[in-house]
Amino acid sequence: MLRNFFTKLLLVSALLIGAPLLGALLAGKPLAVYLELPPITRHVAHAAFSWPLFITFSLCALLLIAYLVFLAVPTEVSSLRAERSQRSLPWWGCLALILLAIFWLLAWTRFHWFQSLQQFTFTPLWLSYVLLVNALTYSRTSACLITHRPAYLVSLFPTSVVFWWYFEYLNRFAQNWHYIGIENFGRGEYTLHTSLAFSTVLPAVISTLDWLKSFPQLAGLRNKRPVAIHPSKQVALLAIMLAFLGLMALAIWPDYLFPLIWIAPSILIMSLQVIEGEHTAFAALAEGDWRPVYLPAIAALLCGFFWEMFNYVSYAKWIYSIPFAHRFEIFEMPVLGYLGYLPFGLECLVVADLVERLGYRGAAGKGH
Repeated sequence: MLRNFFTKLLLVSALLIGAPLLGALLAGKPLAVYLELPPITRHVAHAAFSWPLFITFSLCALLLIAYLVFLAVPTEVSSLRAERSQRSLPWWGCLALILLAIFWLLAWTRFHWFQSLQQFTFTPLWLSYVLLVNALTYSRTSACLITHRPAYLVSLFPTSVVFWWYFEYLNRFAQNWHYIGIENFGRGEYTLHTSLAFSTVLPAVISTLDWLKSFPQLAGLRNKRPVAIHPSKQVALLAIMLAFLGLMALAIWPDYLFPLIWIAPSILIMSLQVIEGEHTAFAALAEGDWRPVYLPAIAALLCGFFWEMFNYVSYAKWIYSIPFAHRFEIFEMPVLGYLGYLPFGLECLVVADLVERLGYRGAAGKGH
């Protein structure tokens, strides 16, 4: 199993890293700017805001959301009434709430005595969030990742580092976000600091997903329309080829193909699983269980809201540049940009599922 995991990792890495570099090379673009660390150079001139495209994107998004909401309506009225008994937060949940408030205050203020540490608030802030959301789950179910699946939760931290570095790399070709407040970082300091911050991404999303699973109102999502999808190995190979070509083209037409950043990794991983005859993270759709689609998407959107909110007044932060739709920001993120968190949540599930298959299920793994 471990060998199979690393084989997939190497293949996906080769495709994700090689495809956009090959595209940039064929387009005659200098490769050095894509490998710069820290990534400070601004080399992509994004398309200006477009009302026609913004309206088109908005209407498509509203239609998709309306359809998904329609599918999410519980099939049984009783599922709306079911509710778990709420317990008080454990002591470590109260501690997490205090720590979250402290680090949020430090991130948003500019105390002179804290000036030398102002850039390093992201990681402790999100470690506090992970601890708090696990406590919220524990207060509802008497179980959470920290108490019943600690090995799995711990394994998500190093996985998250690798996971998010792929997005940082792909973003060099699209430059939809860049960082400020890190100009004084050297290469080593930047790598260490950002890796620590990136380590909290998967634990935050998957812990939030675990919390969402504790709500009986969402149980009705397992009784929806089944989707019997049985892609062949030929279809999987075609999907890999299209994803590879799309990532190549990303380096040439970043304004049009930047959504591939949030789609291509999942396509590559699941296509390799199909070729090897494995079940994907969304196999439950064949039985009408839509929770693997809805819950991680909602979890990532919730985390996304807090990422953007905590980021808004922080010293070291990210700034967005979204082509055609950069208008009506909620914090730093244009409103349509929040749609990207939905497929990102699915990618988090796909990667977490790979980790889970390594044997990190823990005491509550099979029934969770």
